[in-house]
Amino acid sequence: MGSLTFRQSTWYHRAAEHPPDRNADGSVGVPVVMNSAMCCTIMYDLHLRLRKIIRRAVVLPGSRVMLLWAVVVGVAGAFATAAFREGIDLLQRLSGAQPRNFVEMARHLPWPLRIALPAAGGIVAGACLVIAQWRASKQSSADYMEAVTVGDGVVPVWQSVWRSISSLFTIASGGSIGREGSMVQLAALCASVMGRWVRFDPARLRLLVACGAAAGITSAYNAPIAGAFFVTELVLGSMAMESFGPIVVSSVVANITMREFAGYRPPYEMRVFPVVTGVEVLPFVVLGLLCGVLAPQFLRLLATSKRHISKIKVPLPLKLGFGGLIVGVISVWVPEVWGNGYEVVNSLLHQPWTWTTLFVVLVFKVIATVATAGTGSVGGVFTPTLFVGAVLGCLFGMAVHAMWPHEGSEPFAFAMVGMGAFLAAATNAPLMAILMIFEMTLSYQVVLPLMLSCVIAYFVARNAEHTSMYEVTVRRNRQEKDRLRLATTRMCELVKPAATIVPLSATVADMTRMFLEHPVKYLYVVDEQEGFCGVVALQDLTSELLTPTGAGRRTAADYLRPEFHVLTPDMSLSQALQLFLDFRGERLPVIDPESQSPPILGVVYKTALLDAYVRLSPTSASPRSVEA
Repeated sequence: MGSLTFRQSTWYHRAAEHPPDRNADGSVGVPVVMNSAMCCTIMYDLHLRLRKIIRRAVVLPGSRVMLLWAVVVGVAGAFATAAFREGIDLLQRLSGAQPRNFVEMARHLPWPLRIALPAAGGIVAGACLVIAQWRASKQSSADYMEAVTVGDGVVPVWQSVWRSISSLFTIASGGSIGREGSMVQLAALCASVMGRWVRFDPARLRLLVACGAAAGITSAYNAPIAGAFFVTELVLGSMAMESFGPIVVSSVVANITMREFAGYRPPYEMRVFPVVTGVEVLPFVVLGLLCGVLAPQFLRLLATSKRHISKIKVPLPLKLGFGGLIVGVISVWVPEVWGNGYEVVNSLLHQPWTWTTLFVVLVFKVIATVATAGTGSVGGVFTPTLFVGAVLGCLFGMAVHAMWPHEGSEPFAFAMVGMGAFLAAATNAPLMAILMIFEMTLSYQVVLPLMLSCVIAYFVARNAEHTSMYEVTVRRNRQEKDRLRLATTRMCELVKPAATIVPLSATVADMTRMFLEHPVKYLYVVDEQEGFCGVVALQDLTSELLTPTGAGRRTAADYLRPEFHVLTPDMSLSQALQLFLDFRGERLPVIDPESQSPPILGVVYKTALLDAYVRLSPTSASPRSVEA
């Protein structure tokens, strides 16, 4: 017993003070005390060994441990998504409606309840958001994308939970917003909590949260490949195998887990896509152009509504309740505006619609989505974007079928491709959009028109300078444009005026005064035609002044250094940087080499050059990029 640690000996004494059993005569037996102490010691040893095993697992090489934890996160993400679905179904049952069919729920409710239920749900959701804001931390954001891109992988627990509860009430009461946002947030939260429990470093924690986000997207849409590409293309912005491998594993495991739940089915029931040959591809090209033009306008409308509604100084619950009231009033005449649009999309894929009815549903659905998302309701606009793309594609397909009845594809085919094209334009992620629609249809026939429409919509939307669906994509696109602009930067764009120019006839007193007024090492000397001749160094002038004879009547021409590094207006950043590496000064003159007597156009400072290079480097994309 002498080898026991301090904590083990403490357990021993506690066991001695409170033995579990006594002898037959009521006395405390020494063997009993010894057995209790030994049990405590064994339990503590098992605890230490378990922690040591976990710690050893965490310090394994990154690729191995991340693949193992990706499996765990995939399962946890699937359960978190399933729990959120069950929460929606439970609230619907409590209201006496059929689960998972918001349109039928709205149709069977009397019109006063159609108006009151979304408004009441918005008020409760707003109250939950107030609690979430009260629990908010200044050090970290609740957004999982920020936790992965610019954060340390920490997703706040209580803030995320209350925001998810708020989203639950908004969705269950018929709010026109997607449920995928909260599903992904909860899956990412589970990953963050696990990573913090095993004390992952920030780099691994960010990757684990990314795996959780991929598991959430996969569980929401039954698209494991698209779920992996959603995170790598949108959130991470790179396809490095060190991160892509665990994300794929997490997506696949989440999809397998979701299929084990009873009653699980994919959100969209796709039809067999028809064969598209020859000139039948051309309408899909036009559809891509149309989606590329309209998707930025849809996102701009959402952003404008949020900006204007945020200026209204009313309590948050009343603001969300007002958004729900708008949805309820519209649903009196158009019940299809309830929910995220799953029912409408599945209906138009299998049943014929008139173009007038479909157009009315599209217009009022957009209004309902703007009212719900604009007031600050928590949820995603991913699913509403798919809805708008499907309805827009179906309307376009009806027009093509009317003009080309015997050769054109059916309208439902355009609805499928429209979903992908509108999503590609809205998210700036064409590869993810292509894979998602392909996984939903499982048809190779859809690939050719889908690829054309998505790529065309993507490039048209990028040229429109629109705001992407996700802020991280906006930030990355802005940085990419800055890097492209800086990569073509020439010295003429960085030139500053040169105030330290002296003529060849400048006296020592003039040059001394110039050096005293300006903290520089060199003065630039020009001739009578203002042409650059060379420089006068502070070192040469100082050493001359310290000699016993003094400088006498000497001029700048006597101290001239004709050989000196100079820049030209069309010189690139890399060429200029090479000259600065061989030069210890803080600035270099820019001259025009085309002239016979080249004048000084100005100077370029080393700090301006280095600043341009920092902004040009992709590693400067975030303040925490060194850790990444």
